[in-house]
Amino acid sequence: MIALIDCNNFFVSCERVFEPWLNGKPVVVLSNNDGCIISRSQEAKDLGIKMGEPLFKARPLIDREGVRVFSSNFMLYGDMSRRVMQILKTFGAVEVYSIDEAFIDL
Repeated sequence: MIALIDCNNFFVSCERVFEPWLNGKPVVVLSNNDGCIISRSQEAKDLGIKMGEPLFKARPLIDREGVRVFSSNFMLYGDMSRRVMQILKTFGAVEVYSIDEAFIDL
């Protein structure tokens, strides 16, 4: 049996590991030039913030709703991804698909 593992809202989830008070609050992570939104918490999605939306377009909603905004930290996300993949390998053979997705042969 093959399973697809997809970490939900991965970049936001990584940020929440170190700031757990953000759980349940709207959070977005920006592209490496802080131009576009590339990860959104479920709370941010529920507000209508779209994936890939330019920050300047979302800024009024972000300010009004108190959305927490993070610049991307790809070193952190890569490290967290390696940790997740190591744990998955304890269950079976893993084929890494992306930073937050893998197939596992159970």
